[in-house]
Amino acid sequence: MGGPLVLPRPGCRAGDPSLERHFRGHRDAITSVDFSLNKKQLASGSMDSCLKIWSMKPQMRAYCLVGHKDAVMCVQFSPSGHLVASGSRDKTVCLWVPSVKGESTVFKAHTATVRSVHFSSDGQSLVTASDDKTIKVWTVHRQKFLFSLSQHINWVRCARFSPDGRLIASASDDKTVKLWDKTSRECIHSFCEHGGFANHVEFHPSGTCIAAAGTDKTVKVWDVRMNRLLQHYQVHTAAVNSLSFHPSGNYLITASNDSTLKILDLLEGRLLYTLHGHQGPATCVAFSRTGDFFASGGSDEQVMVWKTNFSAADYDGVLKTHKSGATVDGTHHRLPPEMDCGVHLKKTKSQDTGRNHERQEEDVHLADTLEHIIGQLDVLTQTVSILEQRLTLTENKLKEFLENQQKIIQNKEN
Repeated sequence: MGGPLVLPRPGCRAGDPSLERHFRGHRDAITSVDFSLNKKQLASGSMDSCLKIWSMKPQMRAYCLVGHKDAVMCVQFSPSGHLVASGSRDKTVCLWVPSVKGESTVFKAHTATVRSVHFSSDGQSLVTASDDKTIKVWTVHRQKFLFSLSQHINWVRCARFSPDGRLIASASDDKTVKLWDKTSRECIHSFCEHGGFANHVEFHPSGTCIAAAGTDKTVKVWDVRMNRLLQHYQVHTAAVNSLSFHPSGNYLITASNDSTLKILDLLEGRLLYTLHGHQGPATCVAFSRTGDFFASGGSDEQVMVWKTNFSAADYDGVLKTHKSGATVDGTHHRLPPEMDCGVHLKKTKSQDTGRNHERQEEDVHLADTLEHIIGQLDVLTQTVSILEQRLTLTENKLKEFLENQQKIIQNKEN
């Protein structure tokens, strides 16, 4: 097999994306990929019923988390990176601690295949979508069922929380993308422009719009405030399976049955790159949390990690564009404040490295400490949850024993 081919469009501003790593080990098509917060780990799900956690460090072995009895359809790291959720054709959702031990909590979430799992940005809630035509919301702690959304009339392929957690977007084989209010639990809008099944939906980092991928070979971007179509891309020659926004909100990457990945420039409304790496359908794609890497999976059983290589100048240009309030199809797409800060830091660093070096080291140390604390809390939550389950089981056994004893005493008295 030859190396991956990256075809830029004329006049591209960005650096060329490059293939960094190949991960082989799955024995069937890859269904889903996701990076941990610190980019040290990459999770992948496969039709081979296995969830793999790959280390981004060279020579580190991957480990397989075995628990599902059928194909793993979706995987996602929690925002802190210390839990992984997976959904399966066995109708269950599993919450894993991504370590060699791979402690897990499994619960039956739906009455059919679970197609999608997604954590809210605060890490407290989980939304799942299924072939049983429903979307369900759960607490991460104790996996308590909260509510169900059930207006789709066919399989629900994907469900996502908005960045602020107030909305849920869902994509279905009923050819609609629906927008739900999490508080009122009502469907507030149905986007019906897809000519085929809606395979995937994602919120823009700003929360102001959504992008959806369809079997009709299209990618559509809608404004969720005005409920109108902003952009319509037909750059693939087959069904589009998956998409992911760059954290800046200015780029979108897509994966298709035509075996390619495509990077779209949303500010200019055009195709930037076509990437040829997979042999056969590209089934899933995801940017890392910082956007400097992206991963893709295919029916060729391979997971690929790519370096984005968008230059620092590109980010500076993006920042200036947002500051001046440039629009995509007349709609403002401002960077969220935290992303704005990230770009500022990048810029200042190149201007005055010495002045900020100490402060940055302190920030990194503080971030690592906080990440460790969050990780310990996540593990503690899982442990408490498992202990509660065992306690409930013991209580039930004790209750059953006492009831039997009572019956024996009553029989003897009679």
